Amino acid sequence: AVDFAHPEVGVVTSDTTATAHCYFDRASAPEQEDLEAAEYRRQVLEDAAALKKLAVDFAHPELGVVTSDPTATARCYFDRASAPQQEDKEEVEYRRQVLADAMALKKLAVDYAHPELAVVTSDTASTARCYFDRASAPQQESLVDVQYRQQVLEDAAALKSLAVDFAHPEVGVVTSDTTATAHCYFDRASAPEQEDLEAAEYRRQVLEDAAALKKLAVDYAHPELGVVTSDPTATARCYFDRASAPEQEDTEEADYRRQVLEDAAALKKLAVDYAHPELGVVTTDPSVTARCYFDRASAPQQEDSEEDEYRRQVSEDAAALKKLAIDYAHPELGVVTSDPSASARCYFDRVSAPQQEDPEEAEYRQQVLEDAAA
Repeated sequence: AVDFAHPEVGVVTSDTTATAHCYFDRASAPEQEDLEAAEYRRQVLEDAAALKKLAVDFAHPELGVVTSDPTATARCYFDRASAPQQEDKEEVEYRRQVLADAMALKKLAVDYAHPELAVVTSDTASTARCYFDRASAPQQESLVDVQYRQQVLEDAAALKSLAVDFAHPEVGVVTSDTTATAHCYFDRASAPEQEDLEAAEYRRQVLEDAAALKKLAVDYAHPELGVVTSDPTATARCYFDRASAPEQEDTEEADYRRQVLEDAAALKKLAVDYAHPELGVVTTDPSVTARCYFDRASAPQQEDSEEDEYRRQVSEDAAALKKLAIDYAHPELGVVTSDPSASARCYFDRVSAPQQEDPEEAEYRQQVLEDAAA
């Protein structure tokens, strides 16, 4: 308990190789205020205490001033020039008399409103008539009526006791007669069958084991729930705040990620259904029926496997012819290959290539042809 309540006390050990990280410098330690902040806070508290003292002195001038200086002097607060006017001795005496009269009137009013209260007097010779026997007193019930009312209340209490005994047979019977005997309510011939002590003990043990297993299952499935213990000295580090714990996402992020994954799964399923209509539909309802998309009456005519293969071959030949035509018509286009070791000579620089005119000659020839055409 001392180590838990005072973590700032150092740990003493005789093991020279023992090492430990500082409690206050750990990663999960709360932020500590520095010396300047502590000094500033102390100054603020001292200022607040001084202001509080000034406020008390201002609000309660009747409180005496305490000082340790025997030479200190001061004028009286109540005799100062600006002090409010004080009442004299006669006025104080008159006010006291008025309050005493009001107190006497209050006592008379209480005696009048509550005649049932007894009169207290210190005069042993004083006498008085009884309030309840006076001529104007209200009628009192007779002794017979009082006894009858008492009997009715006793009968009601007895009936209540019988009702409790009938409704709660498990409550024991209390009696002061040592010779009284009775048969047990639970052992009578018509009593329902009772389980014996061994069966009750076995059932209790089974229920305790089930409760313990349930608790272990809850602790395993919900590690985020706190551990409850009655040992005030028990300590433990948090499973989720430990140094090696993986980063935890909050509830909003988990819900958002779950929603995104569900949307992605639904979109993937729709994409697969759209791209592969040939895939069959899987369902757990044995009574579900549907017609085939490709065999419906409005379905377009389907080509067979041979026609599909012939069409693919024609498309490949057309693509190859198109590529050859482009290569022939545009020899200036470079050849693209994925073989890094492939090499070739330039078509225009070969030995048998026709002589090429330079750009100036080509420009001059074009100008002559345009003039001739004009």
